[in-house]
Amino acid sequence: MTAVREHPRLRITTDQGIGISAVSRPGIRPAAFLFVHGLASNARLWDGAADHLASRGYRSVAVDQRSHGQSDKVDGPFDFATLADDLLSVIDRSFPPETAVVAVGQSLGGNVVLELADRYPTRIAAIACIDGGFITLSRAFPDWETAARELAPPSFDKVLYTDLEKALRKHYSDWPESGILGQLANFEVAPDGAARPHLERDHHFRLLAEMWRHRPCEIAPGIRQPVLVIASTRPMSGRAAKKESVSRFSKLLPRSRVIWLDAHHDLHAQYPRRTAGWLEELAQEVSP
Repeated sequence: MTAVREHPRLRITTDQGIGISAVSRPGIRPAAFLFVHGLASNARLWDGAADHLASRGYRSVAVDQRSHGQSDKVDGPFDFATLADDLLSVIDRSFPPETAVVAVGQSLGGNVVLELADRYPTRIAAIACIDGGFITLSRAFPDWETAARELAPPSFDKVLYTDLEKALRKHYSDWPESGILGQLANFEVAPDGAARPHLERDHHFRLLAEMWRHRPCEIAPGIRQPVLVIASTRPMSGRAAKKESVSRFSKLLPRSRVIWLDAHHDLHAQYPRRTAGWLEELAQEVSP
């Protein structure tokens, strides 16, 4: 088993008074990375990619979004403008103004960094959308009720954390240790030993509802920064629809590059070094 280094955490208070927990790594290059996870995920899924980029001299901050991980649990709001404002607070408190910030988001996080780049174009040099950014739930489901039913999170009632760890290690047996630990960090251990998701179920549905309302293809034409989209070819059953969605999204972006990878939805955790290599190319493109 490969040892995974623990990195110091920051506690950043946003302009709205929300405490955001983040994992920070130092670096000396003029470009830096902001890493944003997906729905019901956490900052630790970025450990592998961020560690590799740190070894290349890139500083980074990986956040737990509001109500996720070790950040404050709040009842809202969860609209994407508010989530983007949280990230701006993190950027303002973490990076000097001259830093070329590359905002990288996975799944829901991809949609959030798209919103961030649209709202604050002078603070974001480039964005990368990891199997996200293009997600438009209103096109995938006929109505919100269907989306909520089909995308409801699984129940972990009475599932022991130790049993969950065994199951995850078996399921992700070909993953690096950093990715497995990242998946486990989506949960805390309840007093009875059960696995308890950090993201509460009600908050999960409220975030899903905001994803339902989000229209990335309406934002895309106004994004002037270079955008890297790394998309998974899975699941097989929805590959054609997904390719059409990614194609439509990327064609609306003035400056885009699309990479397809046969990988898990959390491809950044499954293939961290490969992901980091593509991200470094993007950073070099915008470095002063």
